[in-house]
Amino acid sequence: MLNEKFLILSNPTRYFIYTGGRGSGKSFAVSTLALMLTISKERHKILFTRYTLRSAAISIIPEFKEKIDLLNYNHLFHITKDEIICKETGSKILFRGIRTSSGDQTANLKSLQGITTWIIDEAEEMVDEDIFDKIDLSVRQQGSRNRVIMIMNPATKEHWIYQRFFESKGVQAGSNLVKGNTTYCHTTYLDNVNNLSDSYIGQINEMKLRRPDRYKHTIEGAWLDKAEGVIFTDWSIGEFQQVGKVVFGQDYGFSNDPSTLVKTSIDKENKVIYIQLCFYQTKLTTSEILQLNKKFAADNLIVGDSAEPRLITELSRDCNVVPAIKGQGSITFGISLLQDYDLVITEDSTELIKELNNYCWLEKKSQTPVDNFNHAIDALRYAVSYQLQNPNLGEYHIY
Repeated sequence: MLNEKFLILSNPTRYFIYTGGRGSGKSFAVSTLALMLTISKERHKILFTRYTLRSAAISIIPEFKEKIDLLNYNHLFHITKDEIICKETGSKILFRGIRTSSGDQTANLKSLQGITTWIIDEAEEMVDEDIFDKIDLSVRQQGSRNRVIMIMNPATKEHWIYQRFFESKGVQAGSNLVKGNTTYCHTTYLDNVNNLSDSYIGQINEMKLRRPDRYKHTIEGAWLDKAEGVIFTDWSIGEFQQVGKVVFGQDYGFSNDPSTLVKTSIDKENKVIYIQLCFYQTKLTTSEILQLNKKFAADNLIVGDSAEPRLITELSRDCNVVPAIKGQGSITFGISLLQDYDLVITEDSTELIKELNNYCWLEKKSQTPVDNFNHAIDALRYAVSYQLQNPNLGEYHIY
């Protein structure tokens, strides 16, 4: 039996955002409602996605089969390895991954034509708003109700979903309401308590007593100021101190991604890196970057992103820029170097602080970080990796 809070798909909005903690029943409810849409009179083509999806036949299809069994609807559906088709109506649910199984590039999503409803499960994992916009624009079937449904355990307040659908619209987190073209539904385990075991309820009560902050996020579904599982934890706010050489790191962007410059000084004896973010701006031209480099770095060494050789060549004519050391595994290696040190960040380095609070592992087992909240961090990594690997800088060398 579904809680009536979930029965909101009849609302005349395009967007539906289901937020809540674990055990709230939101994923079960939305997938059940998706099945109900396929047997309705209106023809539906539903795209059901997760950010990475190695095998729908293993991870999602069994969940839907369970719901079909509960509803006694086995005779109505034909099930393949990545689709569920209603025999009577021809409506179908397609299961796809947004990213490839390795998580390093966008999957080639085919058959987007004719999509009437897009369901994004575990939407907190979709960190790229541009990908969302691209698929969102494909949900435009004429003559049908078009819906985009997001199911998520809230992440941090820096997540684009929070920024776009909550903060910019003045919607308080945890709301159940309709505003503009969006319907909001927030649930907790209390809305699904009849379907939960006594032992699970006991676990929840124990977490509430022992780890109240984790309970607030994981169970109540509160948005975080700082991401769980962040990569860098040993950092603090403090004054920049020059200990030996000062070396700068630089990452390059333009339209959406910023160009950055980070100042570093390494105290190798005490295992401390002092860091200051000098600039963090989008849409900077080469000449503008050059002027800012001269202003902040003067003649000091700048280690720039080697993926931009033309830009480095142009900048190096008038300032001391060299390409970063990059290659297979250089990201995780650079992260490990930084993790060996305590990081001291100046208070005015606000964008770097924001990144440190949100830069986490996409897949911790494979040591793959999210490709987001990393522009100043990448610049920091270039500078530190270059210093600790380059014996020509004198006092820095590999042990």
